[in-house]
Amino acid sequence: MPDLLFADAELAALYDAMNPGRDDYDFYRPMVMAAHAVLDVGCGTGSMLHQARDAGHGGRLCGLDPAPGMLAQARRRDDVEWVLGDLSSVGWDAEFDLVVMTGHAFQVLVEDDELRDALASIHAALKPGGRFAFETRNPSARAWEAWESEVRSAFAGPHGESVQVSRKVTTPFNGRVVSFSHTFQSAAWDQSRVSHSTLRFIGKADLDAELARAGLRPEAQFGDWDESSLTETSPEIITIARRI
Repeated sequence: MPDLLFADAELAALYDAMNPGRDDYDFYRPMVMAAHAVLDVGCGTGSMLHQARDAGHGGRLCGLDPAPGMLAQARRRDDVEWVLGDLSSVGWDAEFDLVVMTGHAFQVLVEDDELRDALASIHAALKPGGRFAFETRNPSARAWEAWESEVRSAFAGPHGESVQVSRKVTTPFNGRVVSFSHTFQSAAWDQSRVSHSTLRFIGKADLDAELARAGLRPEAQFGDWDESSLTETSPEIITIARRI
């Protein structure tokens, strides 16, 4: 469940090509490798779990994602457990040592009830003492301001084609959420493709309160992938919380 919910197979095939370097993967990988049973919520194309298996992880690796196109990419390998759905459609009971959400997937939990139900499901899925690791953009850093003017870039698609992408805010930040679209075009295609997203920005105080409500205690929080301290201007709120 990355920022862009690439629901169909054609868009999903673009995701890894568009995101070739992942600082979040580098941060989470040691925790994944140290845990016997790992659940990746919003696993997308499954690339982090693929990498963990390639690096020698011998335990249970499970990826959960609501987008059939994303899981179609992930299921090209069968050495990981893949589940189509979201946290509202599963019922794991104390099965995982670690739950992770990468790619700012936490921000797609827009409504309070949705967020609380998800945290309750994560708490239930964790073994006692298990950890939940995730990140959300720090609202104090006001990342949406950089998205308000149309941004264009290009990258090489999965078949070597040149793909142009433009991002545009469709609903400005309202103090809680922002909506935007990505439009993809290539001379090799017969038509452009569009992905839409809405993300929530939640501050540290409200986030910590929601975690406590769910029985999850933050034991570490960082402001960026270099493990720098969380400050008012940090771009991220990276949290490692433990099931109480």
